[in-house]
Amino acid sequence: MLTAQRRGLSDGGDLRRPAPPRLQSPLKIGSLTVASPVVLAPMAGVTNVAFRTLCRELEQSRAGTVSGLYVCEMVTARALVERHPATLHMTTFSPAESPRSLQLYTVDPDTTYAAAKMIADEGLADHIDMNFGCPVPKVTRHGGGSALPYKRRLFGNIVAAAVKGTSNSGIPVTVKFRIGIDDATHTHLDAGRIAEAEGAAAVALHARTAAQRYSGKADWEQIAALKAQVRSIPVLGNGDIFEAGDALAMMAATGCDGVVIGRGCLGRPWLFGELSAAFAGRPTPTPPTLGEVADIVRRHGELLASHFGEDKGMREIRKHVAWYLHGFPAGSELRRGLAMVTTLAELDALLKQLDGSIPFPTAATGPRGRQGSPAKVTLPEGWLADPDDCSVPSGADIMHSGG
Repeated sequence: MLTAQRRGLSDGGDLRRPAPPRLQSPLKIGSLTVASPVVLAPMAGVTNVAFRTLCRELEQSRAGTVSGLYVCEMVTARALVERHPATLHMTTFSPAESPRSLQLYTVDPDTTYAAAKMIADEGLADHIDMNFGCPVPKVTRHGGGSALPYKRRLFGNIVAAAVKGTSNSGIPVTVKFRIGIDDATHTHLDAGRIAEAEGAAAVALHARTAAQRYSGKADWEQIAALKAQVRSIPVLGNGDIFEAGDALAMMAATGCDGVVIGRGCLGRPWLFGELSAAFAGRPTPTPPTLGEVADIVRRHGELLASHFGEDKGMREIRKHVAWYLHGFPAGSELRRGLAMVTTLAELDALLKQLDGSIPFPTAATGPRGRQGSPAKVTLPEGWLADPDDCSVPSGADIMHSGG
């Protein structure tokens, strides 16, 4: 257990007490050096090249830096190796992106090796992350995602295969996972130890179990426990970072080497500028007014249209608009119109109806994105019988939404 002093609990508070500014050294992930210890978590249908470009632009304009690691949305290793057109399109990077970071979902050491070698041989990315955090039933029922680290030997074989596939390329391999399946079945300490031994360059922990999904509070104590065990590579923390102060508090409380930002940046792509400033000890940029948010929405729509074409780009911007306007007074009719927008011209006309003078409201801070409720994790029959079984689960290499 963390001491009360280390957790910031000496007077009965919780881990999320604001921390003082912490000047941070660059984050070293294998051959890569990241100026700010901040990683954009891969999120399916969100962290495409349009969103990553927007985050980088806003960090540059608001903090004068582009200092974090912005990870592409997850792709399956099998689909990549088979060169599915939609998968290859998902791996699009802008010419300005460096380093280029790609996350793989994988269950099979052989396919993992082939995908990692393909990425290295064809120069598709500069960094590979692997997803063992997805909690959704359609994945865990086949033994994939957050169910897989329970199979220790299989997990180790997969990490080793990715490291072997990128050998002599300078491409570091990192691994993201959860605390475990549920409160009775924790796997993160074994997973961290195994990943470290098999050559991973860093590990990241989403401090929830698969059973929690995105509900409740992340258990930051488990990040500290992982950091205490994994000594030779960076340990990154993920879960409940919605403001720059949350990131500082997590690192102060757990000793972790960096933070991974997921739902906290939904509708707030400027968060990375705030994080960059906070870690550099500079004042946090003033949050945008509603007019500035409207300009950001317009830019996001433009980038999506460029990547997908206008029709699909406008379908994609709809879900983002709800996140952008969270906490702002915008009116139900205008929100409905934005939720059905079909063209950039229509988007422009609707955004002009917003009162641009409205400052960023307190109601727009705090948790956002999906939360849901905890639920029993669906697993293959007999999955928990033998943690050392290294058989590849059948049917698990399907597309899914990362975690």
